[in-house]
Amino acid sequence: MEHATTDVSHLFIELGLAIVGLAFLARLANRFGFSAIPLYLLAGLAFGNGGLAPLSLSNNFIHTGAEIGVLLLLFMLGLEYTGDELAKNLRMGLPAGLVDFVLNFPPGVITGLLLGWRTLPSVLLGGVTYISSSGIIAKVLAESGRLASPETPSVLTVLVLEDVAMAVYLPLVGALLAGGGAATVALSVAVAMAVVSLVLFVAVRYGHAISRAAAHESDEIIVLTILGAVLLVAGIAQRFEASAAIGAFLVGIAVSGPIAERSHHLFAPLRDLFAATFFFFFGLQINPATLPQALPIAAALALVTTLTKVLTGYSAARNAGDRRLRIQAGRALVARGEFSIVIAGLGAGIEPRLGPLSAAYVLIMAIVGPLLARGSK
Repeated sequence: MEHATTDVSHLFIELGLAIVGLAFLARLANRFGFSAIPLYLLAGLAFGNGGLAPLSLSNNFIHTGAEIGVLLLLFMLGLEYTGDELAKNLRMGLPAGLVDFVLNFPPGVITGLLLGWRTLPSVLLGGVTYISSSGIIAKVLAESGRLASPETPSVLTVLVLEDVAMAVYLPLVGALLAGGGAATVALSVAVAMAVVSLVLFVAVRYGHAISRAAAHESDEIIVLTILGAVLLVAGIAQRFEASAAIGAFLVGIAVSGPIAERSHHLFAPLRDLFAATFFFFFGLQINPATLPQALPIAAALALVTTLTKVLTGYSAARNAGDRRLRIQAGRALVARGEFSIVIAGLGAGIEPRLGPLSAAYVLIMAIVGPLLARGSK
């Protein structure tokens, strides 16, 4: 019993120190007017395995908090748009989604093939370079006060289309990694798409009814109702190998009217706490010793795909206004993060170089992306 108490107290002390440290970094970033996200990432790098002072935090606990952070980021982003606006943006945004895929998927695939990798790990690296970080971009847009900017709907459309693409891509590569046949692959993709389509239909068609049912004069009841709905829908989506992130986003879309404004006010502190945890945990997962050898290739890949993402945003925001706003949309899309790490983890067993290269690449893009987006304000 005494040993268990000691372990718990040690965990609390380390967790408290970590959160106080994140608060200090947030103060520092706020003082100088830039995003705290790169500082959270570097702090995780310093205190993870192989870092300057590794912490023995509970990985399961931190990982769960980090996942909740991503879901709340996407939920809060979804609050900014109605179902009708989303449906309109998706219809108009399909050409931008195609441009996004054509520009950002091939650089990863070609790099893998040039390194002598087999086709499947090269396709996985293509996924790493293709998918932007919805979590990081949502955080930066909120921090910089650009959720209502003319180019933001175009950015959002690209992110949603990428998440929908992940609903096909992840079960597809999962089935291929497991050695499944054509029937298994087709079934996995069909189930994932059916779940995403169902959630989207409910969000657009019954959003107002859902909002009325969730409304209440008690803040406590609203928080419990909405948080439970976010976790439930995200979990169902993930269970069917769709995107938990897009599930949380669509819950935000479904919440409309006065309750949307109250939800924004109530969940903003929780979002910020768990989002900081996510970026810190991401840094904890990277062993600094694996980075130097992969850095040159990662840096070259980062340079190419920064340019391709800027071109993606420029193309997507063609109706947003002048040239400055179109470039601003492209710079907002540069960051890579949570999905890229998930994809890299899938292929760790078939190509040992995929993990370090992806980690180095994502770390560069997760630092450069917010700096570019913040600088474009």
